[in-house]
This record gives sequence, C-alpha cells and structure tokens, in this order.
Amino acid sequence: MKTSAPVFMFLTLLSVGAGAHAADGPSGEVGVGIGYQPSDPSGSRYQTVPLPYFDVDWGDVSLDTDDGLTWSALKTDGWSAGPFINYLSGRNANGSLRGLRDVSDMALLGGFVQYSPAEFWRVYAQLGQAVGGSGGQGGLLGQVGGELGYPLGLGIIGSSQLAAHFADGRQMSTFFGVSASEAQASGISAYHASGGFQNVTLTQNVEFPLAQHWSLVASVSWVRLVGSAADSSIVREQGDVNQGSVQTAVSYKF
Repeated sequence: MKTSAPVFMFLTLLSVGAGAHAADGPSGEVGVGIGYQPSDPSGSRYQTVPLPYFDVDWGDVSLDTDDGLTWSALKTDGWSAGPFINYLSGRNANGSLRGLRDVSDMALLGGFVQYSPAEFWRVYAQLGQAVGGSGGQGGLLGQVGGELGYPLGLGIIGSSQLAAHFADGRQMSTFFGVSASEAQASGISAYHASGGFQNVTLTQNVEFPLAQHWSLVASVSWVRLVGSAADSSIVREQGDVNQGSVQTAVSYKF
C-alpha cells in the first residue's frame, strides 16, 4: 500500500526521535488478544475481533494499543507534549446499514499534551486530523481525559480512565450523517451531523500476573454517545446511545 506524504513525513519524524534513544533499547509488553465491541461508532451491531496488544517504550517514543505511536518531544516537570499517529477504523455499510456509504480505514495524525507527575496517574488532551479517507471522509477529532492506576493486591494492577471525545462537522458526518441518496437507499432518515462532543467513555483495566514475564490484561469500556452523534438517525433507528466493549489479551513483559 502506498504511504501518503504526510504519513511518511510523520513516521520519519518519529523515527528520528526513536533513533536518539536507540541505545537504551525498548521495554514494555506485547501480546495478542480478542475483543467484543461495536463494529462502528453508531453501535448498530457488535463483532468479535482479534486484537494486538502493545505497551512499549523506547526512550521518548511509545507504542500503545489505545494511544498509537507517540513521541514526547518536549518533557519537563511532569509535562510532556509531541506528535502522534494512530489508526482509525472504518465502517462496512452492510447488514442493517446497507445503503449507507462505506467508510475507509484512516490514519490519525496530531499532537498531544499530558501532565503526569507520577507513573500511576495522568491527565491529557489530544487533537488530530483523520487522513487517507475517500470521498471527503475524515476531519478533526480529539479527546480530553484522565487515568488513575492503583494496586489491587496479589500483584494485580488496576486503572480507571475517563475521556470525552469530540469531532468537527466533517468527521461527525463521516460516521453519523445520512445524505438524501443514502436515506433513499437505506431506509434510514436523512440527517445532517454537526460538530461537537461525540461521546464520553469510561474504561476499567486490570492486569493479572500469570508467571514470570507473562500477564493477562483485561479491559471493559462503557461509551455514551452525546450531542449530534446521539441524535443521529443511524443511532436512533439502528444503533444505541449506550455501548460497551470487552477486551482481553495475554502479554509478555520484556
């Protein structure tokens, strides 16, 4: 697959940051797991999918299943900031969504700022641009949130995360808008989506030690659609305002 110029430049920037700390070597966890989650942001149906698991640091560069590839280019007194690249899943308009347009997978390029004076808690903000979409798909989206980690005993570690996600009108329309032609083809009422907050997500994570270097990680999330996303005719007629997901993986720590 051909890599677009913005993505290539972004990966080059991150590679330079990683190269500056290559002597330290990477550390963290990698694994593979499975998830049961909505197949699209409207919650029209659920699917079981295989999932990779990453939580790896290499100097100031990190690769995380949720946050993607990040570079803490600026770090001082608990503050960090820099660029990131992440993956944005698309949508197959089949089944109950037949007649709507497909949404292609996209890359999310942007920047973040985070305050984390201790390893077990952080507050953060992200803003990015979805690129690589076809037919005018994509737009601006971001999130603000916080995460708190804590020991649960017997080597079990838990963490709780609360985040609010927002998007501009173009991005909202990509997943929640219904044009007149789509309404005629799908039977779902026409709807014009506007920008604003899209959802609030609460996530609970737990990591159980299994053996030396091996752990079982599990995550449960609750998503509440808000604003224009919650009012979308796709959500009202085929989806759900309240959504959930469950993910688990076996990881190896190195």
